[in-house]
Amino acid sequence: MSAPVGADVKLPSPHRALKGAVDAPWQQVLADTAAQGLDGVLLRTLYELSPTLDAGLLREVADTAAGLGLYLELGVGKVNPYMTAELPEIRRLGDGSYLAGMERMIEAAAAIGCHELWTATGNFQAGLPGLHKNDRYRRDAPWTDQLAATERLLARLAPVLRACGSHLNLETHEEITTLDVVRLVEAVGPDVIGITFDSGNVYVHGETAEAAARRVAPYTRMCHLRDVAIVPGPDAPDRYLVPCGEGVIDWAAVLGVLLEARPGLHLTVEPAGPHQPAMQIWSDDPRWRAAHPDLDPHELGAVLDCVGAYEHHVRSFDRPDAATLRAGGLFMREDFLRRSAGHLRSVTAAGDHTPPMKEYIR
Repeated sequence: MSAPVGADVKLPSPHRALKGAVDAPWQQVLADTAAQGLDGVLLRTLYELSPTLDAGLLREVADTAAGLGLYLELGVGKVNPYMTAELPEIRRLGDGSYLAGMERMIEAAAAIGCHELWTATGNFQAGLPGLHKNDRYRRDAPWTDQLAATERLLARLAPVLRACGSHLNLETHEEITTLDVVRLVEAVGPDVIGITFDSGNVYVHGETAEAAARRVAPYTRMCHLRDVAIVPGPDAPDRYLVPCGEGVIDWAAVLGVLLEARPGLHLTVEPAGPHQPAMQIWSDDPRWRAAHPDLDPHELGAVLDCVGAYEHHVRSFDRPDAATLRAGGLFMREDFLRRSAGHLRSVTAAGDHTPPMKEYIR
């Protein structure tokens, strides 16, 4: 089993500050990616690369990536109508229509040969209290309404996706469960909708990366890979992001499932910056429980067991403890990428590994 390993990169936006954005022009981003020995790059999002979707510039980007031997993937913004007001630049692209702005980006990406497109269904608002940081728990819009509106928007984008031969790949983001994502793919059609598997986000929904990978693997076309540390927190277990191989994820199991379903899948690492907010697993909150009707208690138990598993890593492998993670400043982006890429390559170089089915995997 083998696959190219690359980096997720957020470019600076001319319209707003972006958390974790790389303060460098795209030419330097591509050159630095190649110099780091990586195989490709996912640039999020297209309107940050070219706010006017300049065809000549986009062709230059694609040609430069190809000349450096890099795969190139692109993102095209988010698809939950309840939060599209947070992305006015896409509406500008569509001369007042968010839908038209999305269609223009899909067509512009297809014109330079980019057909696997990242998207997501919500945001994380660090300044809000408790559960309400997460769009799943918005007080003004039940999650079921948000999912229904998202499905309608995806269905309206399906014709342009089919015409372009492209896929919008929904991330397993912090507001959406893997079963939610799979249902959206199957409702709109896997010929136009796929999945971007984020290995770190699933834990906040009581899902393990290993079980989640089995659910999403048939539809996974892109990745956001990073490991997790689960530690006791003041209100609930805290999830932090750590380089691949330094947390609780069984990478041989996860990669075995993903690459069996899609050999050659691009293993794109989404690095955490030096400072990151914890995300909580609110498993004792009745509102969290009510918002997860598909929750598997066995799998949730496996997630909560990760607290002890990570504590073993702290004692045995000198991993950062809860206080050190909370203080931040541990991982610079380049170091996170280097360590993650090295581990993913070591796992894929070890040969085929198809893990047994766990009893809690639905």
